[in-house]
Amino acid sequence: MTPARLAAAAGALSLSACMVGPNYQRPPPADPPPLAFKETSGPVIGAAADFRPAMPRDAIDRGPWWTMYGDPVLDGITPLIDISNQTLIQAEAAYRQARALVRQDTSGLYPTLTGTSQFTRSGRGSGATSTVSANAAGSTLSQYTMGGALAWQLDVWGRIRRQIESDSAAAQASAADLANARLSAQANLAIDYFSMRNAEQQIKLFQDTVEAYTRSLEIVQNQVNAGIASGLDLAQARTQLEQARALLIGANINRATFEHAVAVQVGKAPAEFTIEFGPPPPEVPTLDAGVPTTLLERRPDIAAAERQMASANAQIGVAQAAFYPQISLGGSISFLSGGIGALLQLTNAVWSFGPQLSSTLLDGGALKAQVEGARAKYDSQVASYRQTILVAFQQVEDALVQQRVLIQQEQVQRTAVAAAQEAVTLALNQYTQGTVAYTTVVTTQTAALSAEQTLLTIRLNRLTTSANLVLALGGGWNDTDLPAPMPIGGLNQQPQPPVPTTQSLSGTKPWWKFWAR
Repeated sequence: MTPARLAAAAGALSLSACMVGPNYQRPPPADPPPLAFKETSGPVIGAAADFRPAMPRDAIDRGPWWTMYGDPVLDGITPLIDISNQTLIQAEAAYRQARALVRQDTSGLYPTLTGTSQFTRSGRGSGATSTVSANAAGSTLSQYTMGGALAWQLDVWGRIRRQIESDSAAAQASAADLANARLSAQANLAIDYFSMRNAEQQIKLFQDTVEAYTRSLEIVQNQVNAGIASGLDLAQARTQLEQARALLIGANINRATFEHAVAVQVGKAPAEFTIEFGPPPPEVPTLDAGVPTTLLERRPDIAAAERQMASANAQIGVAQAAFYPQISLGGSISFLSGGIGALLQLTNAVWSFGPQLSSTLLDGGALKAQVEGARAKYDSQVASYRQTILVAFQQVEDALVQQRVLIQQEQVQRTAVAAAQEAVTLALNQYTQGTVAYTTVVTTQTAALSAEQTLLTIRLNRLTTSANLVLALGGGWNDTDLPAPMPIGGLNQQPQPPVPTTQSLSGTKPWWKFWAR
């Protein structure tokens, strides 16, 4: 058989070759997804018995989801994450690296051609002797060499294509990791921003408290001057005022700390980033969790875990292919001449061409162990995938119950704040009339301050919970945003199994359309 026919036959063999190892089929979750989230249909207690989590923001677009808070400052800084957040830049670089690895794997399907050229000049002195010599004593010899070599490993058993399949799924997982990093950065930025605004509200509360305690001190001083109150009352009033001033000073630390955290989230040094004092978000939206099965489409970490599972499945085929002989074609041609003008003449050519077969005959069980290890890695990824789904449902349920209960808690706490403020007014009036001791005033003022601090904490918890719920629901991300698998050198895989595989290259329905089956 001529070299041309041998190469053509090898190409046909490679194109029609099978792929050993299991074709990927996405395993189901450990348990069937529930028909509804527990907290969307669970019992509601008290005055909020008619509360429906889908109101009033059930139809909101969760693309730029942070706009639902109606805060122009938050709307302005959140897009900066895509520009200068270093964690996000790192994840994007990892994705590009994964794609480059797939292209590197794909190159293994094609022949490798190398070329060499060389010029040597040799000679020996007139006194040198040799039993065999190519040139006379005292003369020199010039030699020109030029040639090329071809090496082509035929992917008869699909080892290279399984590796491409594995790394292509890993690249998709990296893209999902990038989406998850972006969503996490957006949620963390929102939470840090809410915490900063909450610290500003605490500062305002302590400022108002200092003013109120200052007026109380003036009342006590007037009572002491009139001989109605004792020095003990005055000392108590001064103590309470100074404690409020200390709280006011300390609140500035929290505000600065969270502003620094926001700066880092948008990729800025704290010294280069400043946010002016401003009002908190005007509203706290409530969100509908939707149908539980859609969570499998919206969570980028679930998509990443599923892609890692597909990648591990392909590695089983890579390990199994090592049991079969490796078939490769090799060829070379070299031209040797003492003059460059005659270098490329056929009479000066030396060539070789032929197939090579190599196989492991004895390895002490290493190949078998590699297959077992690949299967164990796949089983581990299946467990990781199912655990990721369970954790996702848990996070949504946690956020939903917090959303529901915190609304009730805020309503009750506002009533408590109003009652505490009324108690302070009554206590001061009764103190000026001499019917109660100043300790009563101190007690009611302390209770009122604590009640207002608790209300601010509940409000912050509601904002934080809403951001966490968006994060738990996958934000505005959808698994259709994943890039398509990179093609395997124009080759098709084996006929697809009944359930379409994620790495199908023959035009079957995209894999993400089967998530909600």
